[in-house]
Amino acid sequence: MRIRIYYEDTDCGGILYHTNYIKYCERARSELFFSRGLLPSQTSAGFVVSVMEAKFLGFARLGDMLEVRSKLTKLGKVQIVLLQDIYKLPHLSVLDSSANILESAQKSTQKKQLDSPSEEKIFSAQVRLGYVDVVSQKPVAIPKHLEQIFLELGNDIH
Repeated sequence: MRIRIYYEDTDCGGILYHTNYIKYCERARSELFFSRGLLPSQTSAGFVVSVMEAKFLGFARLGDMLEVRSKLTKLGKVQIVLLQDIYKLPHLSVLDSSANILESAQKSTQKKQLDSPSEEKIFSAQVRLGYVDVVSQKPVAIPKHLEQIFLELGNDIH
C-alpha cells in the first residue's frame, strides 16, 4: 500500500510524526480485508494487536512517497504474526504519481533519476494479532477464508 506524506502527517520540522508509522501499518492490514469486500461489521470476531515490536530505521519528510509491505511469518490457530516494513520510495515516484506535474519539471526530474537513491527501509514492525470474539472477548479459531488471505502474505503483499 502506498502513502504520500502530507502536512497533517508531520511534526513542526516537516518530519513524519512517529505514531503515523503504526497508523500506516494498521491501514495496510485493514486494506487486506477491504480490498476483498470484507468489512468488520460482517463478523462477530476480529483481529486485535497483542504485541508489537517497532524499529525506527530512518525518517520520511513532507511529500515523500512510502510503501507498506506486509509478510506473514507465523500462522497459528488463534493468532498470526506479521512483519510489516515501510519503505521510502525514490523521489521520482512521488513526482510520477502526481497528476499536475508540468512536463518540463518531469524532464528535469528524469535526468535526476539517474542519481536518485534506491528505496530505503525506514520502519519495521513485528505484529502479533489474536483473533477474538467481540462479545466474549475470548480467542477463537481463525476462519479458513481469513487464513487464506494471510497465506497470500507469504508472497509479500504491498
